[in-house]
Amino acid sequence: MTQQTDKKERTRYFKPPIFAVAPMMDWTDRHCRVFHRLLTRNALLYTEMLTTGAIIHGARERLLGFSDVEHPVALQLGGSRAEDLAVSARIGEDFGYDEINLNVGCPSDRVKDGRFGACLMAEPDLIAEGVHAMKRAVSVPVTVKCRIGIDDQDIEASLDTFVRKITAAGVDALIVHARKAWLEGLSPKENRDIPPLDYDRVYRLKASQRDMPVIINGGIGGLSEAKQHLAHVDGVMLGRAAYQEPWRLLKVDPELFGEAAAHTTMKRALEAMMPYIEDQLAGGVRLHSITRHFVGAFHGVPGARAFRRHLAENGVKDGAGLDVLREAIALVDEPCTYSASITDEKSEYA
Repeated sequence: MTQQTDKKERTRYFKPPIFAVAPMMDWTDRHCRVFHRLLTRNALLYTEMLTTGAIIHGARERLLGFSDVEHPVALQLGGSRAEDLAVSARIGEDFGYDEINLNVGCPSDRVKDGRFGACLMAEPDLIAEGVHAMKRAVSVPVTVKCRIGIDDQDIEASLDTFVRKITAAGVDALIVHARKAWLEGLSPKENRDIPPLDYDRVYRLKASQRDMPVIINGGIGGLSEAKQHLAHVDGVMLGRAAYQEPWRLLKVDPELFGEAAAHTTMKRALEAMMPYIEDQLAGGVRLHSITRHFVGAFHGVPGARAFRRHLAENGVKDGAGLDVLREAIALVDEPCTYSASITDEKSEYA
């Protein structure tokens, strides 16, 4: 691709407003992503982080296979060796992924020991080399998800240096978790909450990178907050709020994109997912592997607890089928219409 064509493609793919659901280990698997896609047509979806070693040497169809309905969907990589990143990115593009994202934000010890994740923010030249190699290997956008810094780094100078180098390498967009990662002294769980959020630092980064799409992540609880961020950056990425309370995603299309909701109620979305579930069950997938992602589907709605209990007790049984899900849904007293005008973040239902 020429630079001009590359910029044109990037602009089309990352046209503001951008809304994304974060890559989350053990959560955003292929079943979860199909569910989320049925709640919003416009969200960018991301895989769990997959290491370059697993992709190059592992069972690729099991690791990388996904449903066509998930598009646009990005593959998130974990790794640091430029050659391996390029090979993995090419494999991802061949599988049909719309974007390749490099994780430079995960603070876990396992990730650090493998020389990938947040620890790489201390090695911007190495990341720039990896970005450059991936850009040469694929035609889809190559992006980086990072923190604002790690440990004792100066979040002004170090982040500017990091971004300058990966921008020169050709990165197409930045996703920035607005917290430092403390690799010494905090657990991965503590790193999700204890380091203070600094949204202003991400805003300043965007102000200095006018031609670069910048997506903000970290502690964003719903669409009201997302709209506030969109006044300063190109996009917003929701993590736990989207997964634990997926009913929030029903409002994404009408409130952020001015389009009709993908489905007017959660019940209708789950009904639309049943052909996919039936197909997966026929292929040997256990019901619980799919319905575990529905736990927060009816948060705040009468019958939600009974719904969760029925799935928990019966979805794990051998041979559990669609009847279990239908029985659970019948326990919920959900309203029959979705109101796009509701703005109360505590309850998205009229």
